[in-house]
Amino acid sequence: MPNINTPQGLSPIQYLQGNPWNGQARRYYIPASDVNAYAIGDPVASLVGAADANGIPAVTLATAGSAVRGVIVSAGGVSYGGPSVDPANLNTTVIPATKTKGYYVMVADDPFIVFEVQENASGGALTVASVGKNINLVAGANNGFVSGWQLASNTVATGSTLNCKILGLSQRADNAVGAYAKWLVKLNNHEFVAGTAGV
Repeated sequence: MPNINTPQGLSPIQYLQGNPWNGQARRYYIPASDVNAYAIGDPVASLVGAADANGIPAVTLATAGSAVRGVIVSAGGVSYGGPSVDPANLNTTVIPATKTKGYYVMVADDPFIVFEVQENASGGALTVASVGKNINLVAGANNGFVSGWQLASNTVATGSTLNCKILGLSQRADNAVGAYAKWLVKLNNHEFVAGTAGV
């Protein structure tokens, strides 16, 4: 049975040493001047020299090949220290591209978190020979709830500046090597830990 094409961005699964992900994340700020849309599962990078009035660091959407700070794991809140929800719209988990206010998001920024993410099969599907190599992420539109980011299958290489390191295929009954497979990765080019070459 072929894999289902359901991108959901990066989903934290566990830590590199084997423990399950415990849900811990850190609060970051997205200023009203930002022009990107955001959803749960999107990778973000530091917005250099920027923070809110309380010193909460600002982030922006990551790009292919750039260092990543972490992955959004909560809907956007609009008040410092408040819940991760917009009280003006309780029905959304997406932060719009055009903003009238700043947003706060929780970001899983530990460099040793293992994420599950779908490949886009661009240029052909990943194979078992891809395990241990590095790969870039590619942006995708959110579906109104979660991220559309995926692994860019045509970027597999050994360079240390690629976004992710492929750890293996996600072992699920509904997943197999082939187009749109879900893979386990860690952020390789991370702002807290220098990237390593793939093997």
